[in-house]
Amino acid sequence: MLRDWPLAELRAYQADVPEPEDFDAFWEVCLRESRAAGGEVRLERLDLEVYGLEVYDLTFPGFAGEPVKAWLRLPAADAVPRPLACVVQFGGYGGGRGLPLDDPAWALLGFAQFRMDTRGQGATWAPGDTPDPHGSGPMTPGFVTKGVGSPETYYYTRLFTDAARAVEAAASLEVVDRGRIGVFGHSQGGGSALAATALAADRVAAAVALCPFMSDIMRGVDATDQLPYQELATYLATRPDDEPSVRRTVSYVDGVNFARRGRAPAHFAAALGDPITPASTVFAAHNAYAGPKSIKVWPFADHDAGRGQDLLLAAQFFRRHFGQSERQIGDFMGR
Repeated sequence: MLRDWPLAELRAYQADVPEPEDFDAFWEVCLRESRAAGGEVRLERLDLEVYGLEVYDLTFPGFAGEPVKAWLRLPAADAVPRPLACVVQFGGYGGGRGLPLDDPAWALLGFAQFRMDTRGQGATWAPGDTPDPHGSGPMTPGFVTKGVGSPETYYYTRLFTDAARAVEAAASLEVVDRGRIGVFGHSQGGGSALAATALAADRVAAAVALCPFMSDIMRGVDATDQLPYQELATYLATRPDDEPSVRRTVSYVDGVNFARRGRAPAHFAAALGDPITPASTVFAAHNAYAGPKSIKVWPFADHDAGRGQDLLLAAQFFRRHFGQSERQIGDFMGR
């Protein structure tokens, strides 16, 4: 099993991630221009023979106003009082929003579940429906080096803008309680959750980032020989002169810089045997997080971390911070 540093060192680690002087201005312009591009939130209820669950095909304007797909899953109207607390959920690397009835856990737990699609992805382990209509210069196959020549053209600038705008779209829905919106994701989804927490700070009431990808990015490149971080290593092996511009670009999307701006209560998970997002990169974000925070450490787990246990802990966390009862989940977890 691949292991990172000892736990005591992880807890003390302070990542030396550079912070661009214009970081806040860059993201302010990006969001302002995306909002100015227009677009609207559209909902279409699916006619499914499902008991206790409503499913909607949702479209919202993301980066540059470009349409991004999502699923909105709701518990039946007579099951939970409305408006509902909402979990905006982001996906892992390579996957899309999936099929209408994939992974309805948050709705079954009584939340409005806003499952954002991942632009350009969705042909690996879960289907997606949102294109990324932007070209790129030379790149390693994958997404980590797509447009990496500048923060303006970088893929993750677009994806993280989508994440922030997904929170804004959720807040626009009548069925959602605007004061009880949380963000949730694992791996790439955890990185998106950190970005949304910083970029939509006035809307996010609580955040869960499990093994977040794209935090302490250059440490990730050094610490693991696994994809996706190794896409950057492959790129720089063939284009060593690009290293200064690559380092500059990724600093604008690094989860450590978003964590420094996080204010909502946040819960993290780290797996000490994780070969995909090494524990040091997760602790880099956790330790930099500016708001109230907690972290669950899985000493013998790999990238999947606590699996279903993480979901139950996340639900307990959201209910606590949203002022909801957590008795049932606490009883189930034996706590």
